[in-house]
Amino acid sequence: MLPLVSVVVPTCGRPQLLERCLRAIEAQTLPRDTFEVIVVEDSQREGPASARNRGWRRARAPIVAFTDDDCVPDAGWLAAGVLAMEDRDALCGRIRMPLPPEPTDYERDAQGLERAEFVTANCFVRKAMLERIGGFDERFRMAWREDSDLHFSLLAAGARLGRCDEALVVHPVRPAEWGVSLRQQRKVMFDALLFKKHPRLYRERIRAAPRWDYYAVVLSLLLAVLVSGPSAFVAFAIWALLTGRFFLERLKGASRRPAHVVEMLATSIAIPPVAVFWRLMGALRFRVAFA
Repeated sequence: MLPLVSVVVPTCGRPQLLERCLRAIEAQTLPRDTFEVIVVEDSQREGPASARNRGWRRARAPIVAFTDDDCVPDAGWLAAGVLAMEDRDALCGRIRMPLPPEPTDYERDAQGLERAEFVTANCFVRKAMLERIGGFDERFRMAWREDSDLHFSLLAAGARLGRCDEALVVHPVRPAEWGVSLRQQRKVMFDALLFKKHPRLYRERIRAAPRWDYYAVVLSLLLAVLVSGPSAFVAFAIWALLTGRFFLERLKGASRRPAHVVEMLATSIAIPPVAVFWRLMGALRFRVAFA
């Protein structure tokens, strides 16, 4: 007897988190003999898109449910998702990311996943539809924008999409090292690939315009270094004003612990030029006019 749903969980060297996830999946209210679990180890660091493809292609069920190894599905997750898929080709469940009373900027930014339109930490897709669109694009080698690409491909294919808030997955925010927001800028490179594949949907649903504020910060910094006299002073003042505004925006509503404030100041200075660098690298790598 074939299962009703196949659960695909990509993982990469995080056994304790994976064990927590699998315990939650084993505790599902859906009868155990009606679903299978496929864990895919990304041992070659090819990225979650590749791991998920290997997972769903081995699935025996007509419906594939995706979650991540650092997630904790609610006991009724599979039952609610399978029921809601009766007249759908794909759907996204609800993500909950609990935060401490005074979150860091990184924690608050991560919680934005709760408001995302379609995330692979909690989604259900018919295997036939995955076969039709070719699954995940494995050029997305980091955990970034591969879920948006799948979503946009489903929209382009005319899939019947839905949402099921009853299918809940808790996604605790993992501890992060100092300066994590700076290291994450490398992911922006894959925005260029998403824009190249789905320019209209990218502008409608991801970012309506380029990050002109970042480019203004970088340009004013370059002018402050390259020119001299009053012009250099004006350029430096503009850079300081724009950087200060960026710093205060990030700090608003976040933790005011001294160590966190210092981290926000340092990374606010560094993020715009690093982000511009990776945006331009993405445009060159994927050969698209992207800013």
